[in-house]
Amino acid sequence: MELRHLRYFVAVADDLSITRAAERLNIAQPALSHQIKSLETEVGTALLQRLSRGVALTEPGRAFADDARAVLAAVDAAKSRALRIASGDVGQIRIGFTSSASFHPLVTGAIRDYRRAYPDVQVELLEETTASLLAAFRAGRVDVAFMRPGEGEVDDLWARHLFDEPMVVALPTTHRLAAEAGPVGLAALSHEGFIVYPRRNGWALYDGIMAACAAAGFSPRIAQNAPQLASVVNLVATGIALAIVPRSMARLATEGVRYREIRGPAPVAPMTLVRQPAPEMPHPRIFTDLVLARVRGEGGE
Repeated sequence: MELRHLRYFVAVADDLSITRAAERLNIAQPALSHQIKSLETEVGTALLQRLSRGVALTEPGRAFADDARAVLAAVDAAKSRALRIASGDVGQIRIGFTSSASFHPLVTGAIRDYRRAYPDVQVELLEETTASLLAAFRAGRVDVAFMRPGEGEVDDLWARHLFDEPMVVALPTTHRLAAEAGPVGLAALSHEGFIVYPRRNGWALYDGIMAACAAAGFSPRIAQNAPQLASVVNLVATGIALAIVPRSMARLATEGVRYREIRGPAPVAPMTLVRQPAPEMPHPRIFTDLVLARVRGEGGE
């Protein structure tokens, strides 16, 4: 028994006429009669009562017609769902990001726009360190991510540099430099304690800060490590030390913290969009296209 047999029988059941059903199906009447007879033989009972004009459904025929309609509807729904998944209209996407990326308007705006454009796609968000996101890609636990990888870390993945974000100094409001206006030079921080994001969690950002300080003539004294950049800012608020963070983190209006621009050569926090080079499903490609369109529309950073 094939799906076409069910479609043939439902057409006859709807029209109560083999002649009209054959015309609608665009097949010869004798051929349709033969298909219905074969179906009845396979089912093992008469499904139609042949009348002088047209046909009538037997009791088993009425039940079979109802079930056949349900089967055909389920098949059509399955086909439609498969096509919608293949086109990216439904399904799932797992989007990763570092804690600092979540404060940037490009990142939050892209996720918001994707949700609006594809409301039937389940979006799973993963906030991880750069090192953890790299491991997630290797394990197949993330489809696309906003992250800050170092040189060579994503050579086996699809990656696009989005922008270089300026970094700023986060100061406790009780710090002597917090009350001053305007940018601050890095050399003025040479005797200060720093709260840093550990190198093992993302060495590109760490090395950029260290290199900028070295260019200003000093090696920063590490007062405290913090696992996430959001934690860095919270620790600055305690007054134990200052930190250098991406400028978008100034959106985190933490009580007890003042942000100042850096004068002269300053470190930057590069943002990269990463995904698998050949994703099986279309959702990561659709999302990356949306992000890149936003970058072009905004003219980058």
